[in-house]
Amino acid sequence: MKKPIGIFDSGVGGLTVYKAIRASFPEEDLIYFGDTARVPYGPKSPNTIVEYSVQNARFLIQQGIKTLIVACNTSSAVALDALHELTSIPIIGVIAPGAEVAVRTSHNGRIGVIGTEGTIRSEAYSKAIKALRPEAEVFSFACPLFVPIVEEGWQDHPIAFEVARQYLQELIDLEIDTIVLGCTHYPLLSHIIAKVLGPGISLVDSAEAITQYLGMLIPAEHDGIQGKDSFFVSDNEQKFATLASRILSSNPTTLKRVRLFESWFID
Repeated sequence: MKKPIGIFDSGVGGLTVYKAIRASFPEEDLIYFGDTARVPYGPKSPNTIVEYSVQNARFLIQQGIKTLIVACNTSSAVALDALHELTSIPIIGVIAPGAEVAVRTSHNGRIGVIGTEGTIRSEAYSKAIKALRPEAEVFSFACPLFVPIVEEGWQDHPIAFEVARQYLQELIDLEIDTIVLGCTHYPLLSHIIAKVLGPGISLVDSAEAITQYLGMLIPAEHDGIQGKDSFFVSDNEQKFATLASRILSSNPTTLKRVRLFESWFID
């Protein structure tokens, strides 16, 4: 019997990871949970982030998943140890894959990281990058408004460009050649970010790197049957469906709202 791959994020941003996994693993069953009732995670305390992440993971584990993808950079930076204590199934966060791609991509070793306040505060990317390339210089900046801009569906609104310009102006003078998009919401603003930064700076999205990790951890399904998709949210399923249809270019199937403390009632 097929066991699904579970993916969670604080909201819609993790759909960038889901999309990459679906493209590379067409026969896998995927379950996505977006914690839309409590997004964003970035400004919250480490204890709260761990609590939310454990609740999210428990819900997905109850669905019988074989692998857990933590598609939230803030959770990956703060909660992975707690999640490993929760279960013995393989767990993949986004920090390590993103750091590896950044190190391979950068020519001059001057790497920028933009993320939520929680991710930047943890210094998880800086530590992961320097573990792989000790001489690297890492410049980290929090961009807290990017997540609500994406969650509101304002990726192409003039306000998105103005906010990006305010956040990223300081990076332009640092001779950085690579920037890690340290939040899975941020790739949805990559066109704006690239426009502000100009040419010559590579943007790193860890979604593709995660698929490589996944391929090493689990044998891919080859039963010739298209994988099933299940989507769950903790609030506002209609808004999620609207944003998801833009990100995925298709409407999400079997979308349900679930209250986590009642999640054991979900089949």
